[in-house]
Amino acid sequence: MKQIATKTLKGTIKVLTGLHIGAGNDRVEIGGMDNPIIRNPLNKEPYVPGSSLKGKIRSLLEWNEGKITDGEPCKCGGADCLVCKIFGTANNSKDGDKTRGPTRIIFRDAFLTDESREKFKTGKIIEEKAENSINRITAKANPRPIERVVPGIEFDFEIVIRVLEGDKENELVDFIKNGLMLLQNDFLGGGGSRGSGKIEFKYEVV
Repeated sequence: MKQIATKTLKGTIKVLTGLHIGAGNDRVEIGGMDNPIIRNPLNKEPYVPGSSLKGKIRSLLEWNEGKITDGEPCKCGGADCLVCKIFGTANNSKDGDKTRGPTRIIFRDAFLTDESREKFKTGKIIEEKAENSINRITAKANPRPIERVVPGIEFDFEIVIRVLEGDKENELVDFIKNGLMLLQNDFLGGGGSRGSGKIEFKYEVV
């Protein structure tokens, strides 16, 4: 099996509502933030991990293609399954087709655009949003702050699709473009049901 082409979807992710992709925090200091966003440890800038994009787009495509069975993601490994062909699947898939070949897609981490990086230097792209979780039995509120990237901020993103012998190039590209559309109509990161995570993709295929 031989790679015959590479197609790249390259552009920007624009934040339309506050974006929260959590970093986790095992220890919360008094007065500290218990729901921080993920940041580059070298410069503290927020970014969008490629794994977050890949996981959410795959999940949305699986639902859209009817590939969710008993609440479980697709693991068929079939050569004709675009989800498994493009995103890969476990090597121990019982019905896996060895002619499927390697995973076709690479999601790069998405970092701030130059313009948004300048805004970050002024300290104006991160907000602390106060939220409450309500105990529906006692009606007691449990306040919690979360960090979010504010609307208007943009990240550079890049998705690489490897085209192998026997693949239909347009089919692979169109499948991922549909995944981007599904994500635009859904949400990225946490708190989507509470208004967070609406984004917009602007890109070209090269």
